[in-house]
Amino acid sequence: MMARLRESRWVYILLSIVLAIIFWFYVRSAVDPNGTVNIHNVRVEAGGTSVLTSQGLTVADIDPQVVELRVEGPTSARTELLRNRSGLYVRVDVSSCVEGVNTLRYRPVWPENVNVDDLTAETSTVIVTVEKLHTKTFDVQFQLDGKVAENYQMGTPAIEPVSVVVGGPVEQVNQVDKVAAILKSEELSERFAGDLPLVPLDKEGNPLTDLEITLSAETAYVVVPVVVMKEVPLAINLLPGGGATEDDAKWNIEPSTIIVSGSETDLAGLEEISLGSVSLSNVVGTKDFTFPITLDPSLTNESGLTTATVTVTVEGLDTEVFAVSNIRTINPPDGYLVDVVTQSVLVTVRGPAEDLEKIDASQIRVVVDLSNITTQGTQLVTARVYLDGTSTVGVVGSYPISVNISR
Repeated sequence: MMARLRESRWVYILLSIVLAIIFWFYVRSAVDPNGTVNIHNVRVEAGGTSVLTSQGLTVADIDPQVVELRVEGPTSARTELLRNRSGLYVRVDVSSCVEGVNTLRYRPVWPENVNVDDLTAETSTVIVTVEKLHTKTFDVQFQLDGKVAENYQMGTPAIEPVSVVVGGPVEQVNQVDKVAAILKSEELSERFAGDLPLVPLDKEGNPLTDLEITLSAETAYVVVPVVVMKEVPLAINLLPGGGATEDDAKWNIEPSTIIVSGSETDLAGLEEISLGSVSLSNVVGTKDFTFPITLDPSLTNESGLTTATVTVTVEGLDTEVFAVSNIRTINPPDGYLVDVVTQSVLVTVRGPAEDLEKIDASQIRVVVDLSNITTQGTQLVTARVYLDGTSTVGVVGSYPISVNISR
């Protein structure tokens, strides 16, 4: 009795499984029936091109470049495929092609996020034309798609690699006029360093996007220096002398400003560039001085001007000339005899008229320092002139004295 009950139980279990399978097929066929869909403009891509390249060959043309793909499968799978059709394409393996015309069958490559177990596709063939690989080397150029920000300047970019090899059919390679690393920036205001895509361009500078060509490098590492530009005034320091102070002088600098570049930190505290000093004791009336424009090594002179002319004029003071015979020497070289050839010199003194009237030639001393003399013979040595007993007037000009040095 018990045995018959156990046997009937297993029969019911098997029967339930069979009925479940039958029901599943029924539901699937009724709810998710099979069907077909024609998908237009499916792109054709070539695989195995590296094998052709190693043989000195390249794909010149694929005809057609888009196909119509007929796909069969359940409604749910077809719906999901259409929703993700941007990831659908067909591929032809060109690795076994020979030079000339090749007829190849393509196969579908399904989108990654579509369940394709129940999908099938009708495939056909395309014509693949293979030619000898033509190559040409181009220097990589840098292009800025945008502009440099105001008061900034872009330096010379450094690019690695400096050149690339473009390969492909001769007609297509010949369409390439240059290869550029393009940086897009609305306003470039800081240094850039990074990888940029390499873009083949035609003679008008337009990108070539539809060519069957290859580049030996897809990107280039580019460093673009960017510095701040600043207009900075030139300045001069006037030293009082010859009875004149800065209040008695006028001056002009040409050029008055120059353009310099550097980092923001280096330019932050730069308000003027000092050319040096002018002693007013060397100025009688108006005199021009030429100064080199020298910058700190961290800065660059973008104006390119290397010298500046400083014009100094002393006004509002009178001058008077005194014949001075009080000439003496100091620091004669050891073992040498010194003979002062110049016995009298005319010394110009400048200052207010009422103060000049009080000056006497006896207050003026002419001192010749011979500490730097190392040769014999008669020679001119610039003397230093002292004016004792006053501080409101001063000596102007330079005074060479002739001396003879002998043993």
